[in-house]
Amino acid sequence: MSGDTDVSQHTRTFPGTTTLISQLRIYTINKGQMDSWLKAFEGLKPLLAEHGIQVDGTWVDAENERFIWVRSFEDQADLEKKEAAFYGSEKWLAGVDHVRSHLARRDITVMNSV
Repeated sequence: MSGDTDVSQHTRTFPGTTTLISQLRIYTINKGQMDSWLKAFEGLKPLLAEHGIQVDGTWVDAENERFIWVRSFEDQADLEKKEAAFYGSEKWLAGVDHVRSHLARRDITVMNSV
């Protein structure tokens, strides 16, 4: 497998908007750490929500040790604002090393609605 991911179309709209930016995030989890990662991610969900970052869906590709998720934003400005608040938050900064210790690789694909 080349690692390329084909995403046909992700359709979700925010009230009053016509554009949408989604991120397809594929994380390769260190071998044997998926259960620990899933617990860590559950702990992140309230922090993501606190900063207005909605998780559209999550999946596990157990065979390849991958965690796949999608999150969406109204537009590029919304993405930048929410990511800056999230990644600059005290809670994220206090736990970032633990979270990233699970990750062997991160692939992030930005998708624009059509």
